Amino acid sequence: MALARCVILGAAALSLALPASAQLIARRDLSYSMALAMATAALEACKARGYAVSVVVVDRGGDTMVAIRGDNAGPHTMENARRKAYTARTFRMTTEAFLQEMKTRPVRREQTTLPGVIAINGGVPIKVGSDTIGGIGLSGSPGVDEECVNAGIEKVKQFLQ
Repeated sequence: MALARCVILGAAALSLALPASAQLIARRDLSYSMALAMATAALEACKARGYAVSVVVVDRGGDTMVAIRGDNAGPHTMENARRKAYTARTFRMTTEAFLQEMKTRPVRREQTTLPGVIAINGGVPIKVGSDTIGGIGLSGSPGVDEECVNAGIEKVKQFLQ
């Protein structure tokens, strides 16, 4: 009888805790129009400097939202841009910072063996405060990729608050 009472009381206590833990999570996500505006602005920033690039924007789950291959962009640039965007989103840091961490944190080198991860400059996380809601990657303008990506983020910065 005492055991049955303990089981009933335990079940009652658990049922009181469930409603609090079963609440929906509020979060902000990228819209298609914001992703497209960012990608287009990044592509145009590099095009104005004479580069033919590809740019990819991924959402918080690392899935591609927008992928643009600019006129005359190399065949490898689309895949590089996707992997840069994915890496920036996954690790919540620029791919340049990820590359620098490889020098001091051996685990970073190991993480480059994960599918979709790459340690090349040109990927930037998209953030609202400290929440990473996506990533943007660009390829085809060696040494300038991240500058062009930042121009894309700047285009929609007022909405990332």
